[in-house]
Amino acid sequence: MKKGSKGFSLIELLIVVAIILIIAAIAIPNLLRSRIAANQASAVGSLRTLNTAEITYSSTYNVGFPFSMGYLAPPATAGANPTSTAAGLIDSVLSGGAKSGYSFTYSPGASDSTGRINTYQFTAVPITSSTGTNYYYTDQSGVIRQNSTTTAASTDSPIGG
Repeated sequence: MKKGSKGFSLIELLIVVAIILIIAAIAIPNLLRSRIAANQASAVGSLRTLNTAEITYSSTYNVGFPFSMGYLAPPATAGANPTSTAAGLIDSVLSGGAKSGYSFTYSPGASDSTGRINTYQFTAVPITSSTGTNYYYTDQSGVIRQNSTTTAASTDSPIGG
């Protein structure tokens, strides 16, 4: 090469690429853990929203808890007034049963002699292990419980406790 030529040598470029790869190897696992933590926080927030929606539904329509999670969803027609089968208490994404890497399942309790449902259960299960590691459960008590190995139930520890 001429003495006056400017630029980087191949060795210098390889060193820069190696440094970038090392930084990426350190940063990517932290990014994935942060995403899992965000998904888990979103699942807990969604369960709180669902508990609030259940109580609001029960007190507004005075018919007990709904027969399906779809009853909490917004009306199908934009601008339509809420009804007991489309109460508009949760968003359409959550009413679809999946949000932020978690799948939500609603289980209403048995009807009493008047057809009123007085109990319910929600479970939140990670869709894959890369979207979350904890399983969550809540019921009409409003307590959110978690399990880190299998689907959570009413016997698991409350979160934060």
